[in-house]
Amino acid sequence: MSDNGEVVSRIGQEKYRTEIVAGGQTLVVDEPAEVGGAGDAPTPYDLLLGSIGACTAMTLRMYADRKGWPLEGVTVRLRQSRSHAKDCVDCATRHVGLNQIERELELEGPLTDEMRERLTQIADRCPVKQTLERGINVVAAQTV
Repeated sequence: MSDNGEVVSRIGQEKYRTEIVAGGQTLVVDEPAEVGGAGDAPTPYDLLLGSIGACTAMTLRMYADRKGWPLEGVTVRLRQSRSHAKDCVDCATRHVGLNQIERELELEGPLTDEMRERLTQIADRCPVKQTLERGINVVAAQTV
């Protein structure tokens, strides 16, 4: 993310290939080949799941480190069944989007049952997950 918190997304003429610049890094996003994309990059919904997963893992790492718990690693698996491409087609006439995401946690290390239970509870406190659950208003600041 830049100093002003800006993330920039840009699409050209390469069908759905979109570049995102954040924090001085460039990410590529695309749609699967079966819907017209090149299929060589994650979809926007993939990135959304990745954001939740990364935030969850980081939240658990911070909590375990603060408590001095022997958490050696975290794997977060997230699944959803919506097609971003289909939702794009339908978005002008219907409310679209994810209504459920399945999460699976794998906690590595010599943790007690109580530690595992607490870390599972803390996973629900991930700031990105909480933000999505509360809802977000995206407001039009300017169109050039």
